[in-house]
Amino acid sequence: MTHPARHRQPGARRTHRAWWVAAVGCLTLITAGTFATLPGLLTTPLHVELGFPRGAIGAASAVNMALAGLAGPFAAALMERFGIQKVAAAALLTLAAGGALTATLTAPWQFVLYWGLLIGTGSGALALAFAALLTERWFVARRGLVSGVLSAASVFGQMAFLPVLATLTETHGWRPTSVTLALAAFAATPPALLLLRSHPADLGERPYGARAFVPRPPPAPGAARNAVRTLATAVRTRGFRLPAAAFAVCGASTNGVLWTHFTPAAHDHGMPATSASALLAAVGVCNVVGSAASGWLTDRIDPRRLLAVCFALRGLLLLALPFLLGPAVHPPLAAFAVLFGLLDMATVPPVLALCRAHFGVHAPVVFAWATAVHQIGAAVTAALGGLARDVLGSYDPLWTAVGALCAVLALYALLDGGTQAGTAPDSAGEQRAGAGCAP
Repeated sequence: MTHPARHRQPGARRTHRAWWVAAVGCLTLITAGTFATLPGLLTTPLHVELGFPRGAIGAASAVNMALAGLAGPFAAALMERFGIQKVAAAALLTLAAGGALTATLTAPWQFVLYWGLLIGTGSGALALAFAALLTERWFVARRGLVSGVLSAASVFGQMAFLPVLATLTETHGWRPTSVTLALAAFAATPPALLLLRSHPADLGERPYGARAFVPRPPPAPGAARNAVRTLATAVRTRGFRLPAAAFAVCGASTNGVLWTHFTPAAHDHGMPATSASALLAAVGVCNVVGSAASGWLTDRIDPRRLLAVCFALRGLLLLALPFLLGPAVHPPLAAFAVLFGLLDMATVPPVLALCRAHFGVHAPVVFAWATAVHQIGAAVTAALGGLARDVLGSYDPLWTAVGALCAVLALYALLDGGTQAGTAPDSAGEQRAGAGCAP
């Protein structure tokens, strides 16, 4: 164990190690996030080439999203027990295996197994809970900003590389695209294993912005048991309701509908997949700006008010989308992509701030459970979207229903009377807030 007297001080002439850890975390999140782009590209090829019903494809995506959410809390607990770098490397290898096996599928049940189980579990371990744990361990100052950037990284991977993957799919087929993603996950494994670190104390560092050395907490046995116990305690408190509800609607309105069904819906209106992918790429690029700006705002204003504004605007955009889709990209549709991108992951920093204010040192695991609710909301709408298209012949009712759901959540956030949760508490404050996890 590093003695406090020996720990290195951050100086003006060198970059604090926390920023390097955050950079590798961004690379890991971008790689894992890129896998979420593939279902939208696979829907039409799998339906035409292999005869898969759209409902079955949507069901596989739903399994993927549900497991991605449920894996998060246990992955966060395992990271606390065995180290961030080991769990992250194992998750990347799981993604690589799932991507390689997806290229061999011939039946719908295989898509559920390879895409739903393997890639769902791997991506869930490298999602928002991973970003939250890195932020909580390595940063005291700039937490809102860093959580915003890390949150944006996963969606940046999902959206920014979508045109490349769409072109690859149209040119060479969907199987080489799946193999390409598998190779990317395999290539990202060594940096994660070698450069990520679980805690600044491992390197004799203070967390960025900390005034005192923070020793690494001892590994806690029973990671799964602790994750379940934290959930059982959190759900009995008022502070969990708004984060969970916000993330359920967030998942429904992003992963569940836009990332899964936008490309096939645009195709229904005569738009080429490459054009639809370019619009989603614009969402991803603007997401970086929106998420970082939301993190900056979360450090300064009430997160509940920020959530209300984000969901109200998102709901309006989704309600307008059926009137905007057409065979070509026109200025109003391009404006939709830009505005939705600014709002897409802007909900993450305020939800993390609410978890931190109510649950203190337990915030990463509680946030992981909120993320699980996010993915369950996404899974429900992903499955219902495919079913609606098979039964009704259109995705339009889905956009309208989810837009109305966003409006309801905006009103709930505006009227919520929970504890003010603005600037993140300091270490002592976190310990006091952690006590609030008890019912």
